[in-house]
Amino acid sequence: MLHFSRWKTLLIWFVLLVAVLAATPNLLSDRALERLPNWLPHSRIDLGADLRGGTHLLFKIERTDIVRELLEDTVAGVRNNLRQANIRYTGLTGNDQTVSVKIADAQQIPAATTALEGLVASLKSGFWGGAAPNLIVRHDETGQFTLAISDDAVNAGTLAAQSQSVDVVNRRVEALGDVDFVVRPEGADRVDLQVMGDVDVERLKNIINEPAKISVRMIDESMSGQEAISGRWPATSEVLYSLDDPPVPYLVDRTDFVTSKNIVDVQSVVNGSSVSIAYKLDAEGTERLAQKTRQNIGRHFAIIFDDQVMAAPLINAPILDGTGAIPVSFTADGAHDLALMLRAGALPATLTTVEERTVSPALGAESARAGIWSGIVAAVLVAALMFAFYRGLGVIAAISLVMNLLLILAFLSAIGATLTLPGIAGIVLIMGMAVDANVLIYERIRDEAKTGRPFAEAIENGFNRAILTVLDANVTIFIGAVILYFLGNDAVRGFAITLAAGILATVFTAFTLTRWIVVRWLHRRHPRHLPRDINTGIFDRANIRFMGIRRYSFTISAALSIAAMVGFAAVGLHMGVDFAGGSIVELRAKQGRADVGDIRERLGDLNIGEISARQLRDPAGALVQLQPQGGGENAEQSAVTLMRDELGGDYDFRRVEVVGPAVSGELTRAATLGVLASLIVILVYIWARFEWQFAIGAIVATLHDIILVLGLFVLTGMEFNLTSVAALLTIIGYSLNDTVVVYDRMRENLRRYRKMPLPILIDASINQTLSRTVLTAATTLLALAALSLLGGEVTRTFAFVMLFGVAVGTFSSIYIAAPVLIAFKLRPETLDNDQDRKVPEPETKSGNPAV
Repeated sequence: MLHFSRWKTLLIWFVLLVAVLAATPNLLSDRALERLPNWLPHSRIDLGADLRGGTHLLFKIERTDIVRELLEDTVAGVRNNLRQANIRYTGLTGNDQTVSVKIADAQQIPAATTALEGLVASLKSGFWGGAAPNLIVRHDETGQFTLAISDDAVNAGTLAAQSQSVDVVNRRVEALGDVDFVVRPEGADRVDLQVMGDVDVERLKNIINEPAKISVRMIDESMSGQEAISGRWPATSEVLYSLDDPPVPYLVDRTDFVTSKNIVDVQSVVNGSSVSIAYKLDAEGTERLAQKTRQNIGRHFAIIFDDQVMAAPLINAPILDGTGAIPVSFTADGAHDLALMLRAGALPATLTTVEERTVSPALGAESARAGIWSGIVAAVLVAALMFAFYRGLGVIAAISLVMNLLLILAFLSAIGATLTLPGIAGIVLIMGMAVDANVLIYERIRDEAKTGRPFAEAIENGFNRAILTVLDANVTIFIGAVILYFLGNDAVRGFAITLAAGILATVFTAFTLTRWIVVRWLHRRHPRHLPRDINTGIFDRANIRFMGIRRYSFTISAALSIAAMVGFAAVGLHMGVDFAGGSIVELRAKQGRADVGDIRERLGDLNIGEISARQLRDPAGALVQLQPQGGGENAEQSAVTLMRDELGGDYDFRRVEVVGPAVSGELTRAATLGVLASLIVILVYIWARFEWQFAIGAIVATLHDIILVLGLFVLTGMEFNLTSVAALLTIIGYSLNDTVVVYDRMRENLRRYRKMPLPILIDASINQTLSRTVLTAATTLLALAALSLLGGEVTRTFAFVMLFGVAVGTFSSIYIAAPVLIAFKLRPETLDNDQDRKVPEPETKSGNPAV
């Protein structure tokens, strides 16, 4: 007899109560949330930029800047150490990661070796970091020394620069005012920035991209800058150019006597039409500036900003108080931003924008509303279908579905997850898939009841025997969700988190809450048989000869698969910006309709490569895609900037996605490895749980689904991006879910009916699970249909691909995975391909066939 102890009951409801309390803040207004007692949870799920509106920028630390700085440090260290040791040298040069110097006097080679070994020891700390050798020193008998900067030193410098850059970016964005943002390191050389709300993206990138290194050096007046370019200048000086247009060359000393570290305050000053930057130095900078200006009255010094001469004032008198103003040829806003950057501190290296994803607040709000409505409609449709087939038990499934959603919200709130638009799509998908566990349990109960067992025993056996099937079916999808999480961008991670949370919540509610409610109903009503209003019995009369047409279905599937592979090889996929690079921009006309022809014509004059533009369902909307520019990361950003300048007056930029070649290459590798890893892990799991023939069948069926889904992309020309990969992995999991359920029943029947011909046994197994297959496919398709019709432009392609994939996966679990077992002789001793042969089936006590 089914029994729940009091402590189990309390534990179930305690977990559900905690889930309700944790999820409740997400359903309350700000005012209502403020009224909650302090001891109750107040945290909400953060909405991603695609739902709130905002910008996600990914920056790459330029490794060449790190190498250059290390090279300059090494050259300076070699010069200083040799001079302090009174060692004469010549030909001190630095190139790439190697510094070369020639010792003039061969007798000083041992002393030079000692001096340079001291340099190696001194550079093991500080900016260089790391325990590995940073410099590798070699020399020959002629006194030619070579110092090679190790890759470990560059890597350590990059990590140090990344940490410093995060702090500087944080200060710069914070200085913009009331801005909701997050800055975090990513990988070994990336800085990730998310800014919520409406933001001037171009201004934001300009503020962050600039290293904003400022320094003061003396002008070398031994010759003019033009003479230096035409001739040969001293090794202690270098030629730098001004910010003017056209730029003016200056010959300046290599030695800084004031740097960004000495600046304690910077303000922009606007006086009529003149704009200047007022500065204040610390004590060390004040002393150095006073000393230099006192010694060099009548000469010029250079104020250098990011290796360009910003000003070259004449020293008329000593500057003793460490303050002053630098006239600049900027606008008032430009001077304000310059002052902001200088106050926040200099970046150790240039930050190059390698990825940009921007969504306007208006589009974010529309996407959120569309996602919520699609979820509501999906929930209503799924609950209605379950009620239509299971009546009272369907109501129990609907209650479990509601608690499932609350558990998902509670889990996301507890881990501080960010809900994205694909995350909402994942929740909607879960609504369709979550009832699968209930259907499996209910159908098991029906099977047990049909054998003539007491109804209470049938319920207990139904739950117990469904456990492994439910776990096997959901593990495949969970594995795909986990691997999806590591594929890349935040949107796909949001989908993976909600999908994984939904799977866990589904298993929990199915075997705790659903079971508890059914047991309480059993104890209160004491039913002696299965309720007569359960309508899935219509499938009991099905005796479809699936394997009778297996040759035809195999032939058709093979032909379609070959056609898909030929199309894939000949035409290929229409790769989206995630994998191909480039830009995609969603526009909305400020007045009237979007004129796609005018957009193409105006952008065609900008010399930014091939342009594709199409009208959206909304007549005022248009989607524009720019092909990769071929000039690296900066070229991609420049193309979008030109586009903003050209169309910004007539169109609102609702969505902008820019992916540079570095990120697109990484995403391509990650997606490929992710799909392969998912397939391998899932199939190893099935191999371990079933006989090897079952694993082969699952592999063939899965490859069939992948090929046909890719063929759909080739046929329709739809864009293949990271969201498409998410759909593909989810389809793989869903298809294997269906296959596992059918395989589980086949394995059970193989043990029960040892002499039944395999084709007949397979048909019987498929017919026995047909109600579950139809209902699960129907609920999933209803949820996806709601998402496709109501979910908005961004999720429409995902939902359409999933609709196709669910249909193909359901087909393959019957007509591909099952016939493979016959081909690989799962049970050769009883194999009989002639299904016309009649085999008597075992009968139950009631006289009805067991199958």
